[in-house]
Amino acid sequence: MTKIPFLRPNLVKKEELLPYLSEIETSRMYSNFGPLNARFEERVLNEYFDTKGAVTTVNNATIGLILALSQVKRSKGKYVLMPSFTFAATPLAAMWCGLEPFFIDINQDDWCMNEKLVGEWLEKLDDQVAAVMPYAAFGTNMNLDFYRKIHESGIPVVIDAAASFGAKEGPDYFGKGFPGCIVYSFHATKSFGVGEGGLVYSANHEIIAAIRQAENFGFSKTRETNLFGINGKISEYTAAIALATLDTFDKKIKTRQQIHTWYVEELSQKNYIDKGWTLQKTCGEIPYQFMPVCCPQGERNDDFIRLLANQNIAARTYFAPSCHHQQLFIGYPHTPLPVTDEISSRIVSLPLWEEMTNQDVCLVVDGMIPS
Repeated sequence: MTKIPFLRPNLVKKEELLPYLSEIETSRMYSNFGPLNARFEERVLNEYFDTKGAVTTVNNATIGLILALSQVKRSKGKYVLMPSFTFAATPLAAMWCGLEPFFIDINQDDWCMNEKLVGEWLEKLDDQVAAVMPYAAFGTNMNLDFYRKIHESGIPVVIDAAASFGAKEGPDYFGKGFPGCIVYSFHATKSFGVGEGGLVYSANHEIIAAIRQAENFGFSKTRETNLFGINGKISEYTAAIALATLDTFDKKIKTRQQIHTWYVEELSQKNYIDKGWTLQKTCGEIPYQFMPVCCPQGERNDDFIRLLANQNIAARTYFAPSCHHQQLFIGYPHTPLPVTDEISSRIVSLPLWEEMTNQDVCLVVDGMIPS
């Protein structure tokens, strides 16, 4: 039996949810941008983006990426520039939009797409670029200044910020004021988990209006389909969970940050850092989904996963294999990817969930020491 699971989702309890469920019974609206969904979107826009821009909920972040990309892509473009060090949903979104992923190498420190390479390949590929889709690795506060300039130059940018909802630097939450699209995931395993769900934000109201129409079968105000659409809406039950989660999200983030701090302290005290283990370079406040670390150069992450598994501790290797090594994506073009290959061979994703204790963290860290 697993002693310490990798993730242990902690959605809101029924007592916190019941008042919202009662509202659904009263309204008898169960979907179609109902009153709870409207309230959730309004609260998110007010509390996380200071009313600057617009948001729309989606039934999952993959659909959010597809919808966002479908509405902003350049019609004559072919490629979507993205990292290979990301979840499969990123390249899949491009493919569902009739485009091809073009994989760019990442930085050694923050594990996000190398901006210098992005700039070089934008020049080389020119009009063949349909859009750029960076990934905010593991919920990081990725600096968006570079991508803001790209978007404002006429090349659309859609940020895959799956785990970044609630990330904050100074007074501002991640993505505030960005003119392209930011797509967040509310999957059960995310820090802001509702089961299945997501959100698309943009400072551009027209983009969000187009995405909202597309996720409702492309209906116009007269309910005539005049836009290529799909059903991407969430139910009022999902909105109820989302509202109840908003009520306690600050506490959840602080709990996860405390567990992350325990990990950093324990790794330092046990001399892991001195022995070549490295942490992701981040800034600001992160709503940590799990604890990513890199084992020393020359060692393999699989060995540490097995070492932990032998002690009934579950860990993962997000993202190994990286996308360009996965069968569906092998044939797509890419830059040389030496950093991606190195990081993916060393990445170890350690358990982090809200009921973890300091003792649990010590067990995990001690579990990576070969006997």
